[in-house]
Amino acid sequence: MSGSGTNLQVLIDSPDIRPHIRLVVSDRPGAVALSRAEKAGIPTAQVRWEQHGARDEFSAAVAEVIESHGAEGVVLAGFMRILSAGFVDRFPGRILNIHPSLLPAFPGANAVESALDHGVKVTGVTVHFVDEKVDHGPIIAQEPVEVFEGDTVDSLHARIQRVEHVLYPRIVRSLVQDRLAIEHGLASA
Repeated sequence: MSGSGTNLQVLIDSPDIRPHIRLVVSDRPGAVALSRAEKAGIPTAQVRWEQHGARDEFSAAVAEVIESHGAEGVVLAGFMRILSAGFVDRFPGRILNIHPSLLPAFPGANAVESALDHGVKVTGVTVHFVDEKVDHGPIIAQEPVEVFEGDTVDSLHARIQRVEHVLYPRIVRSLVQDRLAIEHGLASA
């Protein structure tokens, strides 16, 4: 997590998911997500980007702290760092990400703004397996979100988050129940 952790809070509040959360990692000191985890009694760790010389070193440090807590999968939500191919290789088919668009449309950090700038009528939410590319990898699930005339980044993002808070727990639940897989480059749930 890098930010406020609203998706994390939904996972913490899910009684069938909460026992599977081994650790919350952030790259930013003071991230609200860390406070949410600490309040729930979940161990936390910070791995600061600036303490590592390159993406490979940073990614290896994140992987080591995850593995040291016995985690077998990784659930990204608002983690605003690109992890290395080596990181992906350490958790094959066990890294999830959620993105505020219907990928492959509008990858990157400004997906909501991009949807508004392009004048689309529908955007949405994508949950996907992570590979070595940004906002890429086999798509597990998508849900559309209508864009209304007069929408702002904040109003559209709020509606997107409401969808995220339903979709992500459903997919994370499938991960912890070992019902997700990648076969022939395609995701199955």
